[in-house]
Amino acid sequence: MRHERLMEFGPVFIALGVLFLAGLAADALGRRTRVPGVTLLLVIGVLIGSSGLALLPEAAILWYEPLSIVALTMVAFLLGSSLRLDKVAAHGRAILTVSVAVVLATMVVVAAGLWLAGLPPELAILIGAVATATDPAATQETLREAGGEGDFADTLRGIVAIDDAWGMMVFALAVVAAQAVAIGDFDPGLLLVALWEVGGALVLGLVIGLPGAVLTGRLRPGEPTRIEALGLVFLTAGLALWLEVSFLLAGMAAGAVIANRAQHHERAFHEIEMVERPFLILFFLLAGASMQLDALSAVGWIGLGYVTLRILGRLAGGWLGGLFGGLTSAERRWIGPALLPQAGVAVGMALVATAEMPAVGDILLTLTIGTTVVFELIGPVVTLLAVRAVRKADGGA
Repeated sequence: MRHERLMEFGPVFIALGVLFLAGLAADALGRRTRVPGVTLLLVIGVLIGSSGLALLPEAAILWYEPLSIVALTMVAFLLGSSLRLDKVAAHGRAILTVSVAVVLATMVVVAAGLWLAGLPPELAILIGAVATATDPAATQETLREAGGEGDFADTLRGIVAIDDAWGMMVFALAVVAAQAVAIGDFDPGLLLVALWEVGGALVLGLVIGLPGAVLTGRLRPGEPTRIEALGLVFLTAGLALWLEVSFLLAGMAAGAVIANRAQHHERAFHEIEMVERPFLILFFLLAGASMQLDALSAVGWIGLGYVTLRILGRLAGGWLGGLFGGLTSAERRWIGPALLPQAGVAVGMALVATAEMPAVGDILLTLTIGTTVVFELIGPVVTLLAVRAVRKADGGA
């Protein structure tokens, strides 16, 4: 009996080995082709997943959800660390104006466009809110791959960090508004739930970040710091799920607190960077393997309209925000396109909206999953092009 049970783990360990080696191959291929490693990992995932050759055991696909939570919480910590007061002082105006402009422009352009095209207003509102989500993991990984240093990269990291915070707030309010439109009545309780998801996450980040900052300042470099960093990440993710608040916002808040309060904050974030790579490789490969390509054909003209309107909203918001935020001409042109990646956060929003409003849930979830395939494949490519274009315009290599 024990032997048979152990035999069941064989395919799982084989799948793990193949996935890690596939990640290594994608990294090597990316260096030779200049295609973002994120896109290559997703493509490989699609090929070996259920929409392709179906080579992965079902148990491997089931890892995607818990892995995505851990990986995104790690990314959230790192993005939160970019909100140090010295960087905010240097780029705060651009980060604030661009992030707000991009979220509002995307919401308005997508929701209004789809409503004018004939969609019910409650569905258009929800789709517009989902459109505000970015993919922090893909953006962060693409910046790392591009050697993302400099003003544009720092500004982009700050925008991605705070952009999803605004997006979560807009989405929470959009669910309340959509339900009010659908039933013709307003329930104050829904607003309280929305406020708890956002406010509770920020409080949780503060509660974890303050003692985390004290510990980080006391420990020596090396393994103890790595253990501490991993402990903070898992604790944040677990408590956020238990309290039903956003683990992304909680991770960003904790990261920002540690970055601004700890004596040796760089050690903890360096340790997270050291261990996040295996998690991200599995995350992107399993994200690709979980993609349902047949959902693309199901969304039809609504999907095409959504993709077009979201791109227009990103371009308009980035240009307007950059204009008022003091970005250079090249940065204004490219900051919107650099924010195109979209993945797990959007799908999470769609799942929440589906649970709250089942009547429009099927079309919303199908649309989000289908168009995520598009944005997740082309988004990192455009982000990489944006970083290189701005660097070239600024006289860099």
